[in-house]
Amino acid sequence: MSRQKSSAEHGQDALLPHNTRRSLPIALLRAREAVMGHFRPMLAQHEITEQQWRVIRILAETGQVDATEMAEKAFILAPSLTRIIRSLEERGLISKSKDAEDGRRVLLEIAPAGMKVIAEVGPESRAIYATLEAKYGKERVEKLLDMLDDLATLGV
Repeated sequence: MSRQKSSAEHGQDALLPHNTRRSLPIALLRAREAVMGHFRPMLAQHEITEQQWRVIRILAETGQVDATEMAEKAFILAPSLTRIIRSLEERGLISKSKDAEDGRRVLLEIAPAGMKVIAEVGPESRAIYATLEAKYGKERVEKLLDMLDDLATLGV
């Protein structure tokens, strides 16, 4: 019975940047999946995708936003955002309009039905945050968020 050779046996260790357990991009993805695993069932109960939730949360926090700014704030590619906007608009959760001064700009705004979703999902979301903070530690969560904000500014 033959076994596959490891990268070390092939002499490829020097070619690999990091062990995947210590790779920052992979660690960030692992952490994201661990956290989102708590939120996905709640969002599914409300028939909202992660991306749709990000869009309506941002609109609830900021008010009217143009589509380009929304793509940046929600970390959603423009083609995907177009589909998400269409779906949210069809469900009556957001409204869109053309900018009066620049007809090329699409302005997005949360609709009353979208605010109702925020009111329904918000307490459940806060409860999940409370559980995560209880397990991980509120101070550690705050420190992690600060560190991630600092890390994100490196890319600017």
